[in-house]
Formats: sequence, structure tokens, C-alpha cells
Amino acid sequence: MLRRRAWLAGGAAFAALPAIARADSGWPAQPIRLIVPFAPGGTTDLAARLVGQGLSARLGQPLIVENKPGAGATLGSAQVAQAVPDGLTLVVSNIASHGIAPSLYRELRYDALRDFTHVALLIETPSVFVAHPRFPPEDLGGVVRRSREQPQGIDIASSGAGSSNHLLIVQFGQVTGARVNHVPYRGAGPAMTDVIADVVPMMSDSLPSASGHLRGGAVRGLAVATAARHPAFPALPTFREQGVDLVSNSWFGISGPAGLPQAVTERLNREINAVLAEPATQRRFAELGGLISPLSPAAYAEFIAREVARWAPVVQASGARVE
Repeated sequence: MLRRRAWLAGGAAFAALPAIARADSGWPAQPIRLIVPFAPGGTTDLAARLVGQGLSARLGQPLIVENKPGAGATLGSAQVAQAVPDGLTLVVSNIASHGIAPSLYRELRYDALRDFTHVALLIETPSVFVAHPRFPPEDLGGVVRRSREQPQGIDIASSGAGSSNHLLIVQFGQVTGARVNHVPYRGAGPAMTDVIADVVPMMSDSLPSASGHLRGGAVRGLAVATAARHPAFPALPTFREQGVDLVSNSWFGISGPAGLPQAVTERLNREINAVLAEPATQRRFAELGGLISPLSPAAYAEFIAREVARWAPVVQASGARVE
């Protein structure tokens, strides 16, 4: 009788739990939407699709990648911040939307820390300057000289306002005195298309999204923003080698709305890290020039908090602000 009362009491307590918490054991029972806050073709999109394929297989549900570009990756991120925290709507959080945007945008529609459950870090990637093959300068020194010779300076594209690649352009101008004009796009894919078509002469990009075009000769690498030459592209000189003391990299992870159940968060983190540990995933990211960086949910949240603090003085010094 005592055992029955205990069972009934436990059943009543279970029934009192929110439906979302009780569903953890059977989660996910529906397809998952993964919002990519940039246009297709960039590193954010590549990372989402590469990890998403393996994650879908491990979770036993389709994972639908949706590109929601706009406002420097903040549009799609804001949509996820306002979503139901059931683990079925996630976003590829990144340095633009969650590291730089809090300092860059005067009226950001979300708090990068309080409005999200940060699940897992995927990869970190260096920035690279690439140019159309017929762009005359062969190195960064030539870019600086040409910028001073041109009445309007040199146009340099990026995936959007607020990205680390945007700020690298700003810092390049500050450090070298080059006359540069930032040309923001709605993602690295459209920007790269215009560089290849010679609509804009050069671009600041993340190495993974540029890697295929570099290997195929559609664009020419000018410099990679790493401390030492990158093992995937050993012939590509660094900024520092060319007298420009700049190092810059981007990062990409997975986050959900604030209030995501702990069991769902932990399962997502466990399955994502398992995908990152697969040899095929590691080989592919290495080919693209990305560094896999698995973290726990707590460690990823702390990582983002440090990034917000790190980028605030850089944004302030750059003078860049978005209304």
C-alpha cells in the first residue's frame, strides 16, 4: 500500500511538470528547424549543413536548415530568441550575431546572453582577404598603395555589417592608412559571387567559405589573419608576414531560445559533439580550414560572454555603429 501511495504521489508530481519538460524522454518527436542568419554559401551555412546532416541521423528526425539573412545576422537570431523553447527551433549563433552585435547595434532586439540557451560551439575559423584574379595588387602593400591612388579608395566586401570580417576591414584601414570602403552583403555567398564576377575587387571572408574558390582559382588569396601560416593553405602568407599586425577569426555554434529544458540542451550538446568527433566531419572541416572546438553548454555560454566583452572596445574604437 505504501509503495502504491509513493507511486501515485510520484505520478502526480510528474503530471504537474510542464509538458515541455515531460517530453524530454521522447524528444524530438518532430523535425527541427535550424536557422542560419546569413544567405546560403557562407561558412555559417556550410557549418550548419555539415553538422546538421549528422545531427539529423543521430536524433532520428529531419533537420531543416532555413536561411534567414538580414541586419548582420541579427534578424534570424531575433526570431529564434522569440521562439518557443521546445528544442525544435535553433540558430547558428556566431561572432557577428552574438559577439559583435551587442556593441554595434543601438537597438538590438535581443540580449545575446539572457535571451538564449547556448548549446554547443562548432568551429573557429580565420579570416582571409581574397581578390579577383585580375586585381592588380599582389600583396597587402600593393592594396594600400592602390587605395591611396584611387580617388574613392578601394571597395572591400564582407558577409555583412557587424561581422568579424567587417571589423577586419576597418582595422586594416586604421593600421595601414589604406583608404577602404566596406561593402556589406547579406552573406558571404552573394559577396563572393560579386568578387568572382569582378563587381567588387576584393573581400574579407572566413576561410572555409573561401577555400573552394581559392583552390579552384576563382579568387586569389592576399593574406590570412592567423598568427602563423594555415596548414590547409601553407602558400598563403599571413597579415603579420606582410607587416600588418592583425589576427582575426570567427566562430559558429548552436543556440536555442532561453529556457530550453536541461535534458534537451544536454542531449543536443552530446549529439553535436559526437558529430564533431566523427573522422569524416573532422576531415571536412580541416579541408575547409576550420578548427573544431567542442564545449559544454556552460562553457559555450561563458565563451560568448567573453566575446561580448572582448569586442566592445574594438567596436568603440572602430567608430562603427548601426542604427
